[in-house]
Formats: sequence, structure tokens, C-alpha cells
Amino acid sequence: MARLFAMNERRLSVVVLALFSAWLLAFPFEGQILHALAGSVGAEANQLALAAIAANGAGLLSSGFLVKSHRAARRLMLCAIACGLAASAVFFFPLSFLWVVALLVSSCSMGACLAAWGYYFQSGTPPNERINTAADGIVWANILMIGLNMAAIHLSPYAGLGLSMSMLAAAFLLALRLPAHDSVAPPSSPMRAQAPLSVARPLAFLCLFVLIITVDSGLMYQVLNPAYAHHAWLTSWYWAVPYIVAILVMKGLPRQTNRAYILYVALAMIGFSFIAFMILDRSAASYLLVNTLMLGACGVYDLFWWSILGEMLELGKNPARIFGIGLAANVLGVLLGSVLGRAMASAGAPGPQPTLLALAVVCVSLVLLPPLHRHLAALLKDHAFLTVLASLPPAQHSTIAGRLAQFESLSERERQVATLLLQGKTYRAIAGQLHISENTVKTHTKNIYSKLYIQSRAELIELAMREDSGSS
Repeated sequence: MARLFAMNERRLSVVVLALFSAWLLAFPFEGQILHALAGSVGAEANQLALAAIAANGAGLLSSGFLVKSHRAARRLMLCAIACGLAASAVFFFPLSFLWVVALLVSSCSMGACLAAWGYYFQSGTPPNERINTAADGIVWANILMIGLNMAAIHLSPYAGLGLSMSMLAAAFLLALRLPAHDSVAPPSSPMRAQAPLSVARPLAFLCLFVLIITVDSGLMYQVLNPAYAHHAWLTSWYWAVPYIVAILVMKGLPRQTNRAYILYVALAMIGFSFIAFMILDRSAASYLLVNTLMLGACGVYDLFWWSILGEMLELGKNPARIFGIGLAANVLGVLLGSVLGRAMASAGAPGPQPTLLALAVVCVSLVLLPPLHRHLAALLKDHAFLTVLASLPPAQHSTIAGRLAQFESLSERERQVATLLLQGKTYRAIAGQLHISENTVKTHTKNIYSKLYIQSRAELIELAMREDSGSS
């Protein structure tokens, strides 16, 4: 226990996130604890779950307006976790209107808590390591959720509820140890030094993409999962396993790996999961295939936008607002998909209809992915297009860089700088290699962009690659 309280800010924030997120996933957010409790008293769990998801989204959106400092973020997190504990205790009593009130209030407050955690996501982890922090938090939250689900299903709903409350209590105690400093970003943050940059348009585009693609997650809750409910033992633990494995695989990929291709593979996995659901039976083997495809893809995309949102935190004044808006798009997509799936089920829609809707979502997502890639690359510069270049053979690096020679407007030194930019070098590395100052590198870079009528390194790479393909 002493080691827990001696953890640095990053590890401490990850543990706190995992503990309260496990409660959120296993209880109000379409969790097995809520369904088991509702089933034990003859209540309608689906309506309660939809209301809780909507309240969670409202909390995510409101947090940025309530929290404007680390001190306020920690205070809100402590209040929200305490609220979750008190609300959970209500469910030990007989069914009443208090169940609905407790569920809505706790879901909303815990949504605000998750958005407020964005302050610690930013301050506790350097920008280039946030994909690891996001992966750790998500993976441990889901591992704990599996334990809570199994307790609720195989022991009793109240066993699962009690265990989830113990996790909230641990989260509260550890959150007391989170620093309350009011610095918005580390003074050495290189991305902050690039401000002002507008995050609004790329964030809006990201939210649109997240909202659309997570409609299929909502359909999964209302269409796929109920169809395999008779495999209770298998679904209680395997449900999140492909999700966890996909995140661990993505986290462990070498930095030069082009993850953009994996996003397209994940889209195909979503489509194939619904096709398999439509044509296969409801056996355990079918469940393993459908769930592996669907949840594996969900893991890829959840880590994708969590890490993107983590990088965007450097470009805004309020991490809770950016993080909350991004995750709210996810929640809204799940809610929309759940409502559509429930409406189809209530109307007695034929089997192919949910699959056709899911495939339509995949097609729209496929159209949105390339422009989303461009928007994010323009904002985060080294995040997307440089991985494309890094994945090319070294000989092709030279070929693409050599195409800059045809741009007669560039001086010899500017061509040297541009070549190193194409290789993914930082300003500091370029300065060291050319024996000039970083400010001189920045000046040359600005002149390069001006002469080529571009605005970012991503556009420079795109231009060089386009020239290369046009000449071959």
C-alpha cells in the first residue's frame, strides 16, 4: 500500500482512472451489474442504461465549463467519486424512484470526473507518451470490469455492486494524493510553444467521425450482445478480451509502424462482424468470431482517439473541455446506435436491417477517414504523415527528398532543411546536423512553406510524394 501512495503523477492518475472507470463500465454504462440488479427486481434495464448513457454524456460536456484548474479538477473528481459511492448504496434498497435519480446523478457526475481527469492526462504524461498512458488506463479498467461482471453474474448482483463500491473507495483515497498544482501545461512543452493553433476544426471533425463510427458500438449493445445472452459464462469474461488484446498490440507496435492502415483494417473488421452475425448461428463459436472482430476493432479505434485527444490537450487552455467533448462524441454515438438498435428490435425489424445499417456506418466512416487524417496531420504535424514516410524503404526516402531539387525557388540550405524535415527530424536534430541554431531552422522552415505555398510539414511530405508519383 505504501508503494501505491508513493507513485508518480502518471501512475497514480492511471490507477485512479482504472478504478472509477471500471465502476462506470460495469454499472451504469450498459454494465452487467445494472442489468443483474434490474433483472433481480423485474425492472427494465435497457431504459435505465440508455438514461445513464445520456447523463454520462451530459457530464462529459459540462465538465469543461465547471473546471478550469488542476485544483478544481481534483475537487470535482473527489466529489464525483463520493457521489458514485452514495448512489451505489441506494441500489441495496428496494426498487424505487431513488434508483433512477441515483443512476442519473452518478452517471452525470462520473462523466464530469472523466473529463476532469484530462488535466492529469496532460500534466502527468509527456505528449509523445500519452498513447501508453491511455492504453494502460483503458486496459486496466476493462480487466477490472471483467471481474465485476463475473461477480455480478456468477455470484450475485450485490456482490458485484459491493466490489465496484470498494473500487470507488480506493479511487477516492488515491485521488486525494493527486497534485493540486494549477499549471496548465509543462513549461517545456514543445507543442504549446507552437500556439496559437486552432484546435476547433480538427476536434469537430474528429468528433463527427467518432460519433458516426460508434453508432455500431450502440448497435452491438442492442443487437449483437442480446443474441448471445444464453452463453452467460463465456460472455461474462470474453466480451472485453479482444478489446484489451487489440489495445496492447497497438501500444506495442514500433513507432515507425503506419497505424493509418490498421484503422482501415479495423473498419473492415466491424463490417465483417455484422456480416458474420447475419449469416452464422448463435453458437459459442459464432460468438467468438463476431465478438473478436467487433471488439478488436473497437479497441483499435478507442486507443486511436484517446491518444489523439491526449495530443490535442497541448493546444487548448482547458484540457477538461477538449477531453470531455471528444469522449462525449463517443458516448453520443453509442447512445444513438443503442436507440436505433432498440427501435429496430421493438419494430420486429428483419435480421438484415441492423447489418445494413452497420455497413452503411462503415462506408460513411471510410469516406471520412482520409480527410480526418489530413486535418489531424495539419494540426499535430508529425503525428500522421511522417509515419507514412517512415514506413517507406530508405531508398525511397532519398527519391522523395530528391524531388525537392526541382523546386528552384528553394535555396541550397532550404533544400537541406526540407530533406531533413521529410526524414522526420526535429528542429533540434536538424540544427545539430547542419550546425545552425534552432531559430535559423525555424526561419528556413517558414521560408520553405511560404515559397511552396504550404502551411505544415504534413503538406510538405504530401507535396513531395505527389511530385514523386507524378514523375514516375
